[in-house]
Amino acid sequence: MRYTFRHIALAGAMLLALALPDAAAAADCFADYKAKKDNPLKLHYGVVQLRQDCSKDSARSEIAKRIRRDGWTLLNVLSVFDASQLSGKESSAGHFYLRY
Repeated sequence: MRYTFRHIALAGAMLLALALPDAAAAADCFADYKAKKDNPLKLHYGVVQLRQDCSKDSARSEIAKRIRRDGWTLLNVLSVFDASQLSGKESSAGHFYLRY
């Protein structure tokens, strides 16, 4: 069978359409966490928007990598949630609301 540009373009569009829901879901995924620094001891509560899989396991590694660059150590991922549950978390997280 001979494939035309139209066939190839249609196949590409279908693949893109299948991938978009996953990308949109990841963009609407957030996690809240607790972290610390030593010497002197500092603690913080933060909220991040996840770029990868929307699960606690994925959030642990993603958050740990992001906060490590500023010397923080991840203690715990409290929850993973969508944008509808962001309300009220900004005041609790303060400076660490969507910082990382």
